[in-house]
Amino acid sequence: MIRICSTEDVPKGTVISAAVDGTQIALVHGEDGEFYAVYDECSHAAVALSEGEVDGCTLECWLHGSRFDLRTGEPTGLPATEPVPVYPVEVRDGDIYVSLTPSNGVTR
Repeated sequence: MIRICSTEDVPKGTVISAAVDGTQIALVHGEDGEFYAVYDECSHAAVALSEGEVDGCTLECWLHGSRFDLRTGEPTGLPATEPVPVYPVEVRDGDIYVSLTPSNGVTR
């Protein structure tokens, strides 16, 4: 697990982009209060998901409106049809840690 930032750096309902050992991730503080990490690139068009909108437990791509479930990486709206990698997140002592081994088995 690699420390990314403090929980205070990601207010509820927001997303930040972070480079972790050469991998761009979108770190999301979901509206359910949980933290999620997904690969920071839409599987439909190569644009940053971190620039999109958080809606519940989904992240919407700003370019074409594809939505991805933050828990599974699965697209919940077209035009994307392929999932994005989801990374395990752990919160310890007010800090957010991420593992780069995808929990959903999807590789980029």
